[in-house]
Amino acid sequence: MMQPRFPVYIVSKGRHDFRRRLTIRALDAMRTPYQVIVEEQERDLYAMDCDQSRLLVLPSEYQQRYDTCDDLGDSKSRGPGAARNFAWDHATAAGAPWHWVMDDNIYHFYRLNQNVKAWVTDGATLRAMEDFCLRYANVSMAGPNYESLTPRKIAHPPFRLNTRIYSCNLIRNDVPYRWRGRYNEDTDLSLRMLKAGWVTVLFNAFLQDKVRTQVVMGGNTSDFYLQEGTLPKSQMVVQLHPDCARLVWRFGRWHHHVNYRQFRQKLVLRRGVQLPNGPNEYGMVLKRKTALTK
Repeated sequence: MMQPRFPVYIVSKGRHDFRRRLTIRALDAMRTPYQVIVEEQERDLYAMDCDQSRLLVLPSEYQQRYDTCDDLGDSKSRGPGAARNFAWDHATAAGAPWHWVMDDNIYHFYRLNQNVKAWVTDGATLRAMEDFCLRYANVSMAGPNYESLTPRKIAHPPFRLNTRIYSCNLIRNDVPYRWRGRYNEDTDLSLRMLKAGWVTVLFNAFLQDKVRTQVVMGGNTSDFYLQEGTLPKSQMVVQLHPDCARLVWRFGRWHHHVNYRQFRQKLVLRRGVQLPNGPNEYGMVLKRKTALTK
């Protein structure tokens, strides 16, 4: 079994039911250690079906001091950013130099190789992404691309530099940032890192099968999107980053469009690191799937 070296956190709200605990089920199937950050009022609901040792209750002060980047206060949910900041601080306090923070609606994780999307059954792809990032001095954040955005019969580079990292984030703990914003906090964090000269790495070789926005009840779907659509979240990105973001209408709803081409940072190899001569498969072998993991 190959597993990640850094702590893994799942931020979850309103998805304690077994059918909605997608990322929890995915990591359980991979036997990957994780902790779930929940709000106090939902702890008992999650504890009914989840291992209680995996549950972390979000301290209320993280929500109280969270910067929503608007003046709406507590008139609506503050979003998941406060819980993500707690994960960051929790990992730092434990002495971890990096941490993973994941949305709670990821079905599976895959490896894309030779036009095959192979469902991974342990944490090997997470470990591979970690080791790649550790080679370089200027990587601040990385993560797997969406499975839906990487058609298997189209050639993709193994990774892309200097773009947004969504939903499954590997973050370097000593960078001087924290999550902010009621909406689209992942876009904002990616842009602030890139504007400061850091490199982000989006992997196409390793993928996450995340449910589309507004499909699974709970989380932001219940708090925001069913009530107000996608316009407010798209407007926030444009307001925070007017130099590189604009509002567009696509696929029947509002989106933000960000120009990432202006960011041209190169990877800087850490002193003393020697790149391997051949591939490291991290123990992965390709096998025919005979039965679905429950």
